[in-house]
Amino acid sequence: MPFRPGSFVSILFLLFTLSCQEAVNGPDSLPQPPPADTTAVSETGTTFMYGIPSDSFDLLNGQVKRNELLSTILLRYGISMEEIEMVVRNSESVFDVRKIRSGNNYTVFSRKDSTARAAYFVYEHDPTTCYVFSFNDSLKITPYSKEVKKIIRYSSGIIETSLWDAMILNGMHPSLVVGLSEIYAWSIDFFGLQKGDNFKVIYEEMSIDDKPLGISRIYGASFTGSGTTIYAIPFIQDSTESYFDSEGNSLRKAFLKAPLQYSRVSSRFSGSRLHPILRIRRPHYGVDYAAPVGTPVHAVGDGRVTQASHEGGSGRMVRIVHNSVYSTAYLHLSRFGTGIAPGVYVKQGDVIGYVGSSGLSSGPHLDFRFYKNGTPVDPLKVEAPPVEPVSEANRPAFEKNRTVIMSLLDTF
Repeated sequence: MPFRPGSFVSILFLLFTLSCQEAVNGPDSLPQPPPADTTAVSETGTTFMYGIPSDSFDLLNGQVKRNELLSTILLRYGISMEEIEMVVRNSESVFDVRKIRSGNNYTVFSRKDSTARAAYFVYEHDPTTCYVFSFNDSLKITPYSKEVKKIIRYSSGIIETSLWDAMILNGMHPSLVVGLSEIYAWSIDFFGLQKGDNFKVIYEEMSIDDKPLGISRIYGASFTGSGTTIYAIPFIQDSTESYFDSEGNSLRKAFLKAPLQYSRVSSRFSGSRLHPILRIRRPHYGVDYAAPVGTPVHAVGDGRVTQASHEGGSGRMVRIVHNSVYSTAYLHLSRFGTGIAPGVYVKQGDVIGYVGSSGLSSGPHLDFRFYKNGTPVDPLKVEAPPVEPVSEANRPAFEKNRTVIMSLLDTF
């Protein structure tokens, strides 16, 4: 949910007043309310788990085994097939029991008598959602959502070998590494970090039952290397949140919408496409642009050529690494652009090749592929955040955010 600049300033100002304490490397949490989890104690002293008075039952924990059916588990705890069928039928709109996955945990609330029969069966479907099966007067399934706790943290670290090692060494969640690398993707070469480079970051971490889930947002960061500090300040402009440096310039660069002037899209990104030559279905992790042989193909962004060669069914292909997050590939070329070879640095718009039909191809076209963190994504759906600097109209609001965030980052 996008935040309003005004309210964000208020939040950070409050954080600033709370953060005037000595900070050390690694995550330091600001004062927070007591954690909430699946267990609670009422005023009468009764302990509740998943909303059930657990003091009244014996609790048995287990894990769904491979190829194990729900009925197999429940029959062990005195539940009849008739009751199982009834509870499933009564709650088929709530939860499809066929979606129970092996490896997931469950808890059986067993009666404290000679029958040891299950009164409740709680299945943990994912980190936030459980399903409570009731085998009492009412046979039904009820969803139970665990409370997600959010805590503001501020952390810092010094690079010894890599950003990953520095963060893990200081107890930070791996998702924070991904978040920072995406924010600074165009500004910092994370493969070329030097020992002694350092970073600071203010972020919101989510947890359930005191187990970290990941990072929900980054409120601000700074990265210092080679004597230069680059700040990352979030701000909403044109209804889109992006990160800007201390001067109000975007930390992102735009990609070209397409690598060539084309006549039409002849094939889209798909997980199962009928190959025009092989006549079998297999993933097609790119977009095909139909165009005449010899049509110039342009680099969609600045980057370094890592491959320019003939690769079997892909034909003549060029790969470009744009930064530590994004890379692209251009397949079935007729020939390469002048000077295009591994190691060459290209600018956005440079001609890196020409449309052809090399490799397994039914006709002249460009197969264009886009990768994010090594995983193929649909080129037609790549988000294009604003790359313009903060406008004059938004400058006063941005400067308030900048002042508070930079002040916070400079306190630890």
